[in-house]
Amino acid sequence: MSKSILVTGASGFIGNFIVKEALRKGYDVWAGVRATSNLEGLQANNINLIELDFAHPATLKVQLADFKETNTKWDYIIHTAGLTKCNDKKDFDKVNYVGTKNFIEVLTKLNMIPKKFIYLSSLSVFGPIHEKKMVPISEDDTPKPNTAYGLSKLHAEEYIKDIPDFPYLIYRPTGVYGPREKDYFMMAQSIQKHIDFAAGFCKQLLTFVYVADLAQAIFLGIEKDVCRKSYFVSDRKVYTSRDFSDLIQKELRIPFVIHVKCPLIVLKVISLCADFFASYSGKSSTLNADKYKIMKQRNWQCDITPLIEELGYMPQYQLDKGVKQTIAWYKKEGWL
Repeated sequence: MSKSILVTGASGFIGNFIVKEALRKGYDVWAGVRATSNLEGLQANNINLIELDFAHPATLKVQLADFKETNTKWDYIIHTAGLTKCNDKKDFDKVNYVGTKNFIEVLTKLNMIPKKFIYLSSLSVFGPIHEKKMVPISEDDTPKPNTAYGLSKLHAEEYIKDIPDFPYLIYRPTGVYGPREKDYFMMAQSIQKHIDFAAGFCKQLLTFVYVADLAQAIFLGIEKDVCRKSYFVSDRKVYTSRDFSDLIQKELRIPFVIHVKCPLIVLKVISLCADFFASYSGKSSTLNADKYKIMKQRNWQCDITPLIEELGYMPQYQLDKGVKQTIAWYKKEGWL
């Protein structure tokens, strides 16, 4: 009998990919979605859909109890549901921390704790540390998030770790890209118009992970005898913003691109203005105060040695290969 797995946030970029990878691996897959979720990419007959309301524990309890009546519980849960941008910074904590807390508390009350609970966190949990020495962030470092998003993820991590004997694995990926991803897609759109923007004039070291490699790391954690551990995830290489833009330019076959370095103070003013207008329009802005702090951070290196040594993780996609696959998908689907 195949093992069952629930992927929350299944309509999102990462969640959608993990659903398909779980199907490929032969799991009995359940896709956790909201009432308002776009179900594009989740239409296959072998994907079971379940609506989950993490904001309202009473409703969530009914939803999970209904599942338990006929299916007992999932063997594994991969919790990718979360908020990455919003108008009110308080919503980050409401969704990423309180929503996760509600979920685990209801699972506990219903005796539905899985064999492993995979929580998708972020490198942003650690914030701008080692900005002068420019050395990789490691598990031994003390988290100092400077964004509402990073702080909300840290709150969720701390809550999970404090639960006695809770069978968690936490993954902190760096910049995740691949088919369906929309933020880096905007960079590709800009380069297609012959313009590339970079933040600031000081050296910035970036790391990335292709979504298939993130999925590899997650399923290795499920398959290996490890528990109550946290891992950084990247492709092990270090890049600059120019490296990324040059690869996009190459795949798009754009003959020339004007590279513009925008002063951080200008970006800060723009982000504050964007936040102001977003509060009135009710629509979240791509460039906001949190995003400015992320762009300002110079050191995005992380130590993935434990992931390699303990799980046998071997990234299959360096940036050139990953960008090639991603741009090909954007073209095929008519995004570019």
